[in-house]
Amino acid sequence: MNKRLVILFTLAVITISCTSKSQKTITSQEKKKPNVIIVITDDQGYGDIAAHGNKLVQTPTLDKFHGESVRLTDFHVGPTCAPSRSGLMTGRYANRVGVWHTIGGVSILRKEEVTMADVFNENGYETAMFGKWHLGDTYPSRPQDKGFKQTLVHGGGGVGQTPDYWNNDYFDDTYLKNGVPTKYKGYCTDVWFDEAIKYIEEKKDEPFFAYISTNAPHLPYNVPEEYYNKYKDLDIPEFQKIFYGMITNVDDNFAKLQKKLKELKIADNTIVIFMTDNGTASGYKKIGGKLYGFNGGMKGTKNSEYEGGHRVPFFISYPEKNIRGGKDINELTAHLDILPTLATLCNLELPEKRNEIDGSDISSLLLGTAKTIGREYLITDSQRVQSPIKWRKSTVMSDKMRLVNGTELYDIAKDPGQENDIASQFPEKVAKMRGHYNEWWSSVSSKFNQFPVIVLGSDKQNPIELTCHDTHVHDSKIPWNQDYIREAKKNPIGGNFTVEFEKSGKYKIEISRWPFESGLAINESIKGRAKTISTEAISEGKSMNFTKGGIQIGAWRQEKQIDKKAKSIVFEGNFSKGKTDMSAWFTTNKNVDWGVFYIKVTRL
Repeated sequence: MNKRLVILFTLAVITISCTSKSQKTITSQEKKKPNVIIVITDDQGYGDIAAHGNKLVQTPTLDKFHGESVRLTDFHVGPTCAPSRSGLMTGRYANRVGVWHTIGGVSILRKEEVTMADVFNENGYETAMFGKWHLGDTYPSRPQDKGFKQTLVHGGGGVGQTPDYWNNDYFDDTYLKNGVPTKYKGYCTDVWFDEAIKYIEEKKDEPFFAYISTNAPHLPYNVPEEYYNKYKDLDIPEFQKIFYGMITNVDDNFAKLQKKLKELKIADNTIVIFMTDNGTASGYKKIGGKLYGFNGGMKGTKNSEYEGGHRVPFFISYPEKNIRGGKDINELTAHLDILPTLATLCNLELPEKRNEIDGSDISSLLLGTAKTIGREYLITDSQRVQSPIKWRKSTVMSDKMRLVNGTELYDIAKDPGQENDIASQFPEKVAKMRGHYNEWWSSVSSKFNQFPVIVLGSDKQNPIELTCHDTHVHDSKIPWNQDYIREAKKNPIGGNFTVEFEKSGKYKIEISRWPFESGLAINESIKGRAKTISTEAISEGKSMNFTKGGIQIGAWRQEKQIDKKAKSIVFEGNFSKGKTDMSAWFTTNKNVDWGVFYIKVTRL
């Protein structure tokens, strides 16, 4: 080989070697971007974990994680499901983003809101969610519309609720996989975690954000019998045995998740968060004058403005940055803080065109570089009405002081059970906290007269199905779960949907008493199912004897008689692009009007 060829060969080898080293360096740098997993359970309170002092519930994995993580001991959310999730996803107050209830068309995230998944997505992350979304089942508010590339979800606010696939009951259900109904084998919580673990295995070499949002331990109280049996001999109510069994099942699944992260050797570079969405639903109950369960010494449970309604567990681990070790952070923190905090920990750029975030970046607390973030106030409330009411079920928090409903003042450092109202002793403090609330209310209330919109005729969801879960009417009239649909005990008549036609054109509108996937005729009745030792009963479905039905969209109105074996009534009309109201009804043979339970709209 001549000298020139030797030199060329050597240069080629050096070039290939340098290129290879450069590629390895880039890959190494990319791997330094942490993965993020958020596990959030439903209706599990602060006291529903053994590590917090509950001597009945079995949560060995969460107890171990509690000992290994950094704990936010004064961490707050909304007192109910959807408002908490909207705050977590956006970093903004629930009242500001249109989610101040769990039903009634005001559990739908506004179109313009930017979510955590959007931010991760725009920064090159793979994104997926598994389980409960509860921020809208229709475009443009579904998880796939809000930044999640892969989705596996049930409908509404829980398995078996009205928007959920018909006859889902936690076992062998049909869920929406990227919007397509897909049948799964097994218990719901097992499915969420098993599918999440498969996803993590697939994406292990890329930065990913996985949101595992269980519907357990939310009712209905259904659990595999083996988990009920762990509590069957305890002197507690039957529902609480199942409730605790559901939590222990979550705990076992959390163990599977942690084991997989270690097997894949990505545990150190993965931020893992465990939290819950509100105070306990069934872990602390008085029955026959006797209290059952544990609530961490707090007053109030789910939907309460008192501490037990909104102070929840929050454990976070990120070993590579030394966020670990069983350390407590006692600063006042909230779900609103998680988006800006993860943006810092993951070096994410927040989009320029976004709404202002209400939360604070608490990464300095987690990393141990600061002892305080200097927060003055935090507010939470539970509206659960069509139009928010000032001061309703509200709490203004300032360090350890709590102003409840604008009139009661408590120092939870001295009075954690909120038994001693000290408002009369500190009128200046009350006035100052009321002043902050007034400023906050002025800020969040600017769009209270603008309901979130369901978009019709979009290529993103055509046809689109709406349910009475999202009709704007008093919640006492909304049949928000499938048993109410079967029993026909709640009549949503008088309600309407806030809709927007994305395109002008011809549309087909179908109305039905039963969900379209059921295949049932409008006036058909169906059998129920008996209770078992670890599952609730399913009600019989009654015939309503409807004779006609109608629909009104803006000023356009039509009615039709029902054919004897019809599964739906079909209407067609031409509609212009724009926002309007839509309502629909059936009329019985006794001339009683009923709000329609299910509507399907197709742009032709």
